[in-house]
Amino acid sequence: MLANFVQATYIVAGLLFILALAGLARFETSKRGNAFGILGMVLAVGATVVAVWAPESWRGADWASRMPSFVGVAGVGPLVFLVIAVLVGAVIGVWKALRVEMTGMPQLIAQLHSFVGLAAVLIGFTVFSEVRGEIEAGNAMEGVGFHLAEIWIGIFVGAVTFTGSIVAWGKLAERIASKPLTLPMRNLLNLAVVVAIVACGAGFQSSGNWFPLILLTLLSLLLGCHLVLAIGGADMPVVISMLNSYSGFAAAFSGFALGMNVLIITGALVGASGAILSYIMCRAMNRSFVSVILGGFGAETAAAASGGQGEIREVKADELAGWLTNARSVMVTPGYGMAVAQAQYPVAELTKRLTDAGVEVRFAIHPVAGRLPGHMNVLLAEAKVPYDIVFEMDEVNDEFDRTDVVLVIGANDTVNPSAMQPGTPISGMPVLHVWEAGKVIVFKRSMKPGYAGVENPLFFQDNTYMLFGDAKASVDAINAALPAAAEHRAIGA
Repeated sequence: MLANFVQATYIVAGLLFILALAGLARFETSKRGNAFGILGMVLAVGATVVAVWAPESWRGADWASRMPSFVGVAGVGPLVFLVIAVLVGAVIGVWKALRVEMTGMPQLIAQLHSFVGLAAVLIGFTVFSEVRGEIEAGNAMEGVGFHLAEIWIGIFVGAVTFTGSIVAWGKLAERIASKPLTLPMRNLLNLAVVVAIVACGAGFQSSGNWFPLILLTLLSLLLGCHLVLAIGGADMPVVISMLNSYSGFAAAFSGFALGMNVLIITGALVGASGAILSYIMCRAMNRSFVSVILGGFGAETAAAASGGQGEIREVKADELAGWLTNARSVMVTPGYGMAVAQAQYPVAELTKRLTDAGVEVRFAIHPVAGRLPGHMNVLLAEAKVPYDIVFEMDEVNDEFDRTDVVLVIGANDTVNPSAMQPGTPISGMPVLHVWEAGKVIVFKRSMKPGYAGVENPLFFQDNTYMLFGDAKASVDAINAALPAAAEHRAIGA
């Protein structure tokens, strides 16, 4: 009876995770989807606590065959350790969530992926130690070869996720240079390591010994580290999505090793959705998924701006306020710089004031704007920018030639016309065609290239004007100058 209750709870939790994923697919239902996910996790943890705590008298004859291996022993001891682990994890999670800013969210996600990968490795070792003990005791185990395959594949994926996520965190936090590590014959080196890992896995599966498993783990850790080190900064949003997929599959294989259905369901959902998102993002960047893994953008990095490509034109906030007041249509293309400056709130205020004045304002969002998929969308939603004026690149890219003024706020690589030219580090990457507008205003602190390290010739075009300074302070200054600009327009009329 108790086994039925626990398994039924796991099924309900799995259904809630599916509903959570469906809810998170749309902005309007994202809060509800998040709530479903939280409820599902509470139920899954609660059912596990009940299973561990349950006394022997509550267990039926089918208990051993229906429950995961980690609940095979009842008693206060396992329950205490489980509760302590849950509480420690909850405290760390809440502490990190309360401290993190939106600009630090990609780094936090990379850290969380590393935890999942490490957990998969530790689970694999723990399960194998139990299996090894049964084998040495002479107890026959049905399907032991298949079980060992689940273990080593889970450890392989988990180890790659662990070190890959740590390197991704280092690059996003600027602890490691975003420039890709280009070792000679690096692709052949990766292939050789993968072949060695598979050979170790086959040896482990046939022998059931620790040595091939430990060697496999070390090689997997090395592979994960090198894979992400070889990827340039412009591809980091895809890397985050890719590691999200890896962490999901690592969790799924851990579920197979433990015999835990809810972990299998959750891991498969995360792994599949992460893989789909990575594919979509690669299509948006005109890159194959394989090319990103093997070291996509950034194999060549351009030199920092030196002023040799032409002269720049500057504009002041009060003058720009007049241009915006007299414009019929304005397009805003945000980037990571907007997130760093936390300029989304004054941008939302500017949007409302221009809209009230009869100016059409829209937002153009590149699929990889920022360092996290959907980064800009979340920031704008947080500032209560109407969602119906926020458009993806494909929806508005042909509208720039009919736009009077474009505000490029903290974006760089996603508006770089170098992508339209062959022979550049970002050649082939779809970008926002902001240069087709009447006037282009670029908000930047300096002439420094973007995260990919690629020079942007947009800054030197005849219709481009630079507004240097902190993005939030600059937009605040524009908002302050708008009443005077509107009054001047009314007098002129």
